[in-house]
Amino acid sequence: MNPRRKNRLWVACAVLVGLALTITLVLYALRSSIDLFYTPGEILYGKRETQQLPEVGQRLRVGGMVLPGSVKRDPDSLKVSFSIYDAEGEVDVTYEGILPDLFREGQGVVVQGELETGNRVQAKEVLAKHDENYTPPEVKKAMEENHRRPASVYKDNAS
Repeated sequence: MNPRRKNRLWVACAVLVGLALTITLVLYALRSSIDLFYTPGEILYGKRETQQLPEVGQRLRVGGMVLPGSVKRDPDSLKVSFSIYDAEGEVDVTYEGILPDLFREGQGVVVQGELETGNRVQAKEVLAKHDENYTPPEVKKAMEENHRRPASVYKDNAS
């Protein structure tokens, strides 16, 4: 093989290795910044298809209804804790900040944050459902499948 072809081969190999490394790094960066959607039941029992449970420290979005009687506010700060539920279970949420105006007990919410031990979510953002005109398809499907039982079922079990 002449030196010119050898140099071209090395350049082509270097470009391919660089491209593979770039794609790997981009996919890794995207993986760590994705917030997966879960319902409270899926946090407790795993996703329906795979039965895979979320890991502690994982960033996620959780959608459900605010459990009546579960909202507790710290009088000295903006800390709030509450529970969200669906037909399969409930998950505790802690949040520090100003809640949306439409946030109230019995209302649908989506919280974004990290899963902590004990199936507690440390929320960084709380989104309240504003009306029935638009609901993201994944949230609408989860709500239809999971909100078959009334909140009173959970209040009785919590006591």
